[in-house]
Amino acid sequence: MSDSEYLARTDAVLAGIEKTVDRWLQDDVIDIDSSRTGGLLELEFPNGGKIVVNTQPPLHELWLAARSGGFHFRFDGGHWADTRDGGDFFETLSRCASELAGQSLRFEAAA
Repeated sequence: MSDSEYLARTDAVLAGIEKTVDRWLQDDVIDIDSSRTGGLLELEFPNGGKIVVNTQPPLHELWLAARSGGFHFRFDGGHWADTRDGGDFFETLSRCASELAGQSLRFEAAA
C-alpha cells in the first residue's frame, strides 16, 4: 500500500469513528467526548475511561490503546487485522468501547 493510500484509509477510519460517536450523542445513546489531532483520536467515556486510536505512518499500522490493552493493526487488503492474532480492528474497538461504556456499542467499517 502506498503512503497516500494508507493516509486515506486511516483518515476514513478515524472520521467514521467520529461520525459514529456523534450519532450516538444525537440519538442519546451515550455521551463520549472525542478529540482528534491529526492521526490521533481520543475517546473519553462518561466514567473517565479512554480509548486512543493512533496512526503509525512509518509502519502503515493503526494502533488502539484501551484499559484492556494495546493493539496493533495492519491493513491486509480486506480489513485492519491485529498483527498478533488477525482479529478485526472494529471488533476490538467495539469490545473495548462496550467494556468502558457498560453497554453494547458497535463500530463498523465505512461501506
